[in-house]
Amino acid sequence: MAQDDREVVPSKDDQLISTLAWFLTGAAIGVAAAILYAPKSGKETRQYISGKAQAGREAVENAGQDIAEASRDMFERGRKLVEDAADLFERGRKLVKG
Repeated sequence: MAQDDREVVPSKDDQLISTLAWFLTGAAIGVAAAILYAPKSGKETRQYISGKAQAGREAVENAGQDIAEASRDMFERGRKLVEDAADLFERGRKLVKG
C-alpha cells in the first residue's frame, strides 16, 4: 500500500480567508476591551462605539468583497480545469478509437 507523504500546502485564498477571520476576531476582542476599560462619559463612549462599529462594518464589507473575488477566481480556475480535462479525455478517446 503506497502512502502519499506530500505535505498539504494551503492556497493563497485559504490563507487570505484565515487572515481575515483572525483580523476580525482580534478587532472584536480589541473593541470589547476598549469599551470595558474606556475612561469616558456615556456619550463619548457611545460615539466611540458608533465610530468603531462603522469601521468594523467597512472592514467586513471589504473582506466580503475580497472573499467574493477570490471565490470567483477559484470558480474560473476550476471551470478551466474541467474544460481542460474534458478536452484531454476527448483527445484520448479519439486516439484509442484510431
